[in-house]
Amino acid sequence: MKIIVGLGNPGSNYSSTKHNFGFWVVDNLVEQSSLKYKAGKGEYVFAQCNEYMFVKPTTYMNNSGVAIKQLLNYYKLDPSNLIIIYDDIDIELGRIKFRAKGTDGGHNGIKSVIHHLGTDSFDRLKLGIATSMNMRPSEQYVLKAFPKKHNDLVDEVIENATSGINYYLKNGISETMNNFN
Repeated sequence: MKIIVGLGNPGSNYSSTKHNFGFWVVDNLVEQSSLKYKAGKGEYVFAQCNEYMFVKPTTYMNNSGVAIKQLLNYYKLDPSNLIIIYDDIDIELGRIKFRAKGTDGGHNGIKSVIHHLGTDSFDRLKLGIATSMNMRPSEQYVLKAFPKKHNDLVDEVIENATSGINYYLKNGISETMNNFN
């Protein structure tokens, strides 16, 4: 089973922040599949169809690894079944980047995932959030909404990322990196 995890923060006060970009893509995938979220056996919600599961941790971003570890333990899966979708402040808004493994790159959600899983070998999709705005301190930048002037570009990224994930599910990480990076 392939697990598609979007990272973000729970709650309506965070729903429109840049840090929830991963949630937005997973929400789009769930909507596209006409699925509904259910509570998981841990700190996450999920929607499932056939061999795919779409997941949103209900922990805060910095504890995302807790929920993902609970999910993998419950379903007796390993990290090779994962692709994690999250925001990246070092990539320009409008760009996405698939990777097969890597460091946390200063992203606390990914740092938590690597810590709790004990590996950095899992697929990921990074969504660029860098704009011409002042991005420091980064912990404040990621917890703000994109300015309205970026709404069309954000929607394009969500559609491109959704297409990329659908392609990935059929073709794997290497071919997807060649076609989408």
